[in-house]
Formats: sequence, C-alpha cells, structure tokens
Amino acid sequence: MSDNPAWPPIERLLAIMARLRDPTDGCEWDLAQSFNSIAPYTIEEAYEVADAIARDDMAELREELGDLLFQVVFHARMAEEADLFTFDDVAKAISDKMEARHPHIFANAGGTMDEQRWEELKAKERTAKGTTSALDGVALALPALMRAEKLQKRAARTGFDWPDPSGSEAKIAEEIEELKAATTDETRIEEAGDLLFAAVNYARAHGVSAEEALRAANAKFERRFRAMEALAGSEFPKLSLEAQEDLWQRVKKDV
Repeated sequence: MSDNPAWPPIERLLAIMARLRDPTDGCEWDLAQSFNSIAPYTIEEAYEVADAIARDDMAELREELGDLLFQVVFHARMAEEADLFTFDDVAKAISDKMEARHPHIFANAGGTMDEQRWEELKAKERTAKGTTSALDGVALALPALMRAEKLQKRAARTGFDWPDPSGSEAKIAEEIEELKAATTDETRIEEAGDLLFAAVNYARAHGVSAEEALRAANAKFERRFRAMEALAGSEFPKLSLEAQEDLWQRVKKDV
C-alpha cells in the first residue's frame, strides 16, 4: 500500500500524495486541483499554524504543521507531474539557501548574524535572480499591513524614509484631512489606503510591527467586547450607546 506505516514518515506522505493524484485510481477532488486552486488552502494552513502558536496549543500546532507540510507536498507533486521540479528539489533548494544565508555557521566566515548582514545576503540573492527594483520579491499575497511594512523597509534601505517619526506623524494628519475631503467612493478608498499606509510608517518609526500591533488590538477588543456581553447578557444589543460605553469602561479595568 502507498500508505505503509512502516515507511519513513516523509516517504509515506509522498506516496499518499502520489496515490491521491493517480490518474486512474486517485481522488477526484485532488486530481481536479491546480496551483491556483490550492494556494488559498496553503495560506489558510499557515494562518492556522500561527493561531495554534498564539493559543499555545502544542497538540494543535503539531496537527497544523502537518497540514501545512501536506500543502508543500501537494504543490511539489503537481510540479513533478508537470516536469517542473520535485519535492527533493524543494528540500535541496531550501537547504542550499539556508547554508548560503549562514556563512558564519557553514562556511567558516566568522562573525555573527544580525539584521544588516541577513538583509545583505538576501539582497545578493535578489541580485543573482536579476531583480531590478529594491521592492522586488515582496509577495503580493502577504497581509496588507505586513506588505506595507516590508515595502517601506525596502524603500528605507535606499534612503527613501523620514529621518524621524515627525514626518510620518504629519503625513497621518494630512491623509486624515484628505479622507475627510474625499467625495467619491473611489477617492475615499484611495485616501483611506494612504492613511493606513502612513499609520504603518508611523508605527515602524517607533519600532513597532503594525501587523503584530493590530493583531494584539483585535484580541484585546474581542476580550473586552465578550466581557461586556457576559455582563449584560442578551440585553446588550438593546442598551443605549451610553450604557454600552459604561460597560466598556468597567471591563477595561479587568480585561
């Protein structure tokens, strides 16, 4: 059987994937998939890994890491079927990359790894790939806040950045006024985006990851809102805004 439990685990997983994609005896759903159709599941599984870590659920983390690994195996299998590359090629590529990015460990280059050295090594990789812009390689599929921060950091390495937080603070005030003055849905979307982009820059100027900060704010809001609902019960939606605000102030002290 392709899923012989006596096989090494990774070999067993690769065999299971091959069986699922077998043109004659495979699973109809798995056979119908493509890189594009599977990509959303890959992103979802990565978020579920992060969620398990955030909840400190190690049993769940083990399961979610398996689900994420299966996504890698799925993509690699489809690539192999198209004569593009194999799972072994994927493993070799990341091994080569990690060794190249840690010359102080694997090449006796001396020194230690810091952010500047890491970025210099990555920049050399991008140059070797023929990139033409400092912004090349920032993935389009990243969460918008995270991508904004990465774009800003890349631009800053070229010197395109305010020297202190006052520049981005003034930009936020400017964008607020432009959003207030917007008269169409299109311009409101554009100005709201500019405002959020400026806010990311302001957070970055203070050494804060906007993505992490907003995740924490979301979690805090959820805790406090649930606490208000617990205090008020089913009557919560019927309360006036003033009464709800009173509850908010109460739960802020404890949650």
